[in-house]
Amino acid sequence: MDAPTPHLYLDRRADVAAAARALAGGAVVVTAFANMYALVSRPDAATVARVNLAKGRPAEQTGSITALAGRIPGLFDWTRVPHQLPVGRVRQLMDGLFGLGPFGFRGPAADRLPGHLASFDRGVRTTQVIAPGPACPSNAFLARALAETGLDHLHITSANRSRHRTGAPDEPAHWKAGGVLADLGHLDGLVLLAHPDEAAARAAYPRHLPTSVTLLSFHAPEGDPEDPPVLTVDRHGSLHVDDVRRAAAPLGLQVRLGANAGQRLRARGYAGALV
Repeated sequence: MDAPTPHLYLDRRADVAAAARALAGGAVVVTAFANMYALVSRPDAATVARVNLAKGRPAEQTGSITALAGRIPGLFDWTRVPHQLPVGRVRQLMDGLFGLGPFGFRGPAADRLPGHLASFDRGVRTTQVIAPGPACPSNAFLARALAETGLDHLHITSANRSRHRTGAPDEPAHWKAGGVLADLGHLDGLVLLAHPDEAAARAAYPRHLPTSVTLLSFHAPEGDPEDPPVLTVDRHGSLHVDDVRRAAAPLGLQVRLGANAGQRLRARGYAGALV
């Protein structure tokens, strides 16, 4: 099938409402998300599996979730955070890092989250929550979509083909609508809610690369009991680890790069003039 032409825009209230209704009806929505694009859908198992397959991932790959800022804490089970890590400081760090822009946290999953949205790591059942930060206009779409579905969270993933399909070591996120359509235009029912000005969206986040978010885990802090707890960067993405450390240090928290985060994700380059 021919790739659809983007015709919905994030700065148009009617377009936001139309995209939200489409998502509630089962459509997959690629939305402008901070300085890039993200794929958002209903969080049920069948839809998550369908999105995984469309991207070229295994159908059973665990999904990440997104929510409005006020609902994010309720997606974690704070009683399972190890006692040496002060919960109040983690909550403050969340507020600070989301305040800078797009970011992700991995922590103990609330019991109500189903298995396809949670995975075990070091004996802890965890979930990944990714959000654009409170300044992003995409919050209007997320709020409307959540209201339409009656849920407090949605499924989210990068709007691109998976490295499982392309064979590349990494497939960077897209920050141009044309790139998204080239990768995912075959997906039935795809709806694109585009940035009205992609260059302006990137310029609004000078400290963030236009790529997948940096992901910080807090379910298994390291370090001696006498020392500040050490949190782990599971993915070194859009926000540099030095900025994460600067946000964590005043709270008495340390941050280290995890085993798979030594190489920072690169931003995608485009050979042609995609629109």
